[in-house]
Amino acid sequence: MKRKNAFQCTIMRGGTSKGIFVMEEELPRDPGLRDRIILAVFGSPDIRQIDGLGGADSLTSKLAIISPSKGPGRDIDYTFGAVGIDKPFIDYSANCGNISSAVGPYAIDKGLVRPEEPFTTVKIFNTNTKKMIHAKVPVKGKKVVSEGDYRIDGVPGAGAKIELSFLDPGGTATGRLLPTGNVTDEMILDTGERFFVTIVDAGNPTAFIAAQDLGLKGTERPEDLEQNPGVKMKLEAIRKKVGDIVGIRSSPSIPKIVFVESPEEIKTSTGKGIGEEGVDIVARAMAMGKMHKAFPVTAGIPAAAAAVISGSVVQRKLVPYQGDTLVRKVTIGHPSGRVEIEVEARQGAGLLDILCCTIGRTARKIMDGRVYIPKKVYSSVD
Repeated sequence: MKRKNAFQCTIMRGGTSKGIFVMEEELPRDPGLRDRIILAVFGSPDIRQIDGLGGADSLTSKLAIISPSKGPGRDIDYTFGAVGIDKPFIDYSANCGNISSAVGPYAIDKGLVRPEEPFTTVKIFNTNTKKMIHAKVPVKGKKVVSEGDYRIDGVPGAGAKIELSFLDPGGTATGRLLPTGNVTDEMILDTGERFFVTIVDAGNPTAFIAAQDLGLKGTERPEDLEQNPGVKMKLEAIRKKVGDIVGIRSSPSIPKIVFVESPEEIKTSTGKGIGEEGVDIVARAMAMGKMHKAFPVTAGIPAAAAAVISGSVVQRKLVPYQGDTLVRKVTIGHPSGRVEIEVEARQGAGLLDILCCTIGRTARKIMDGRVYIPKKVYSSVD
């Protein structure tokens, strides 16, 4: 076996996340060896990830594996991995919407998709969810444009807007938009506590619960919630119960858990104030066992879907909306500011279909080069 100790990779920021991008052909086919190499690239397991490229934060310990697609109607196959920091695991069970926003620019930059001005639409097949994503990437002079005046909360400065559209996002893990067939379900914990949740499988399967049912306001800061083990344990218990009910294999990534509340004046982690008139709902998400510092795109997609489902926990907390109830923009207030997602749905024969969810993001290439790994990574391989 030819043993490499250096691999070509690219560090890219996508939305409010940062990840390491690598071509599939760079990695060995053996899944065990591949994962050991990836862990070494990130410097895991180590809470500091001091011996690798990881940033010691769940928002920066992310992986994208890219390859040209042979499937019809798609340009790129993309696999996302959430890389453990203090534990040696890589979770491939779900997608990351923020990292997805950097896949189009990466593919164009690597010559996998022919650039067209002023925009190039990259058709991405996400292998985690088996769903299509279209990325509308700005291009000038046959090169990806990363600089611009579009701002997203949770990222300093501005960049060029990338429109990311998640097509037919319903049923990614369970095959159904509402996995239980119910708009709301009652969860009874081992403690005897009862909670009503709305479970939506779109983007990633996510359970929504009213903040007031948890004794919260929905505007809490992540650092404060991290110091409240009781709330985190309760959220994790609900999350696991939801996974059991809908038949999802236990994973740190899915199902996600989000608590929501009607909008009110909020103060972001940067100290900026946002009036209640600026958002439709406030929400906080827990991902990979940590309170999210912004808001996951793949939790925003089911939140937008839930916004058009009559009687859902999310819909009941929304600002009253005048207009087409199946096509709307939903603005979510989160710890770093707000995020807007446009949802388009269609009412079928007794069923609601989510046709598309679109969100604006920015992305930027940070580094291209070679990453070196210790030879001991191969020590358990013959």
